[in-house]
Amino acid sequence: MSEPPEGQIREGVRQVEVSADQAGVRLDNFLTKLLGGVPRSRVFRIVRRGEVRVNGKRAGPETRLQTGDKVRVPPVSLPAPDAPPPPARVPRTLVETVRDAIISESERLIVVNKPAGIAVHGGSGVSFGIIEALRAARPDETLELVHRLDRDTSGCLLVARKPAALRVLHALMRDGQVQKGYLALVKGQWDLGKKRIDVPLNTEARMGGERTVRVQAGAKAAVSLFTPVQAFRNRASLVEVDLETGRTHQIRVHAAHVGHPVAGDEKYGDPDFNARMREEGLGRMFLHAHRISFDWPNGGDFSASAPLPKDLAAVLDALGEASRARKTKTRPGAGRRPAR
Repeated sequence: MSEPPEGQIREGVRQVEVSADQAGVRLDNFLTKLLGGVPRSRVFRIVRRGEVRVNGKRAGPETRLQTGDKVRVPPVSLPAPDAPPPPARVPRTLVETVRDAIISESERLIVVNKPAGIAVHGGSGVSFGIIEALRAARPDETLELVHRLDRDTSGCLLVARKPAALRVLHALMRDGQVQKGYLALVKGQWDLGKKRIDVPLNTEARMGGERTVRVQAGAKAAVSLFTPVQAFRNRASLVEVDLETGRTHQIRVHAAHVGHPVAGDEKYGDPDFNARMREEGLGRMFLHAHRISFDWPNGGDFSASAPLPKDLAAVLDALGEASRARKTKTRPGAGRRPAR
């Protein structure tokens, strides 16, 4: 076996049992904390190679650990005890941006109005995300993401401040007791009324090594409720979407499945429609998590909302003005010179 780099030590295989305080934590976050000083990219690599096992089986980095789980940790070079800790690397600008995006907090939760373009966590080519920035801002707290949003999606994101709160919320989500509402701009005039889309999704499909979610009979159940909010003639429609399940890319795939892809969606959308929306000022995917609510099991309700960001509101204003202008031009008598 090769010697570890100077200033580092190599530990043998370990079997680590998950404690009650660690229940609900993602495997990658568990390992990152356990292997302090090891780059996150290295953590992802040993997990994907199958070197890490949970109860004797392979597991993905997103696996949620439970009390009593036994995690096999392979030999990894760690900083020597007398080696100085690695310097904090989260950019100050990102920390400040995320800190400014906090819209409310309580003893158990932090609610972030997630900006579009920032990932919720590092990995897959992204060094840092919302959770890393929050941990850098609050090093004395144990913070965990309650759920995730796509990188290009803005809006309400919950972060647990206590392991107990994380476990409760995950249980509520599994039981469908958390209400999440999104606003999306979709192609064309939505003529389906209030539409419940119950279409199963395969969230493990790969195309060119990249995850691509597909409609597939017999796959994971996925249910979305679409409600029309505002129509911009036959160009586009603003819809509200309530999720009964929380599959990866669920809204985007369901919208495209019924012929109304989300504006600005480069993966599942319509390129021509996206180009027309760019002319109206749309610079990213029009999908915003504008509200979330649930009831705590021990009493008390919780709700949070995030207003539509200025960039998306400006697109709606531009579409509205264009619709009004077209309506004026097509009104009988419009444009005629008055008789003398």
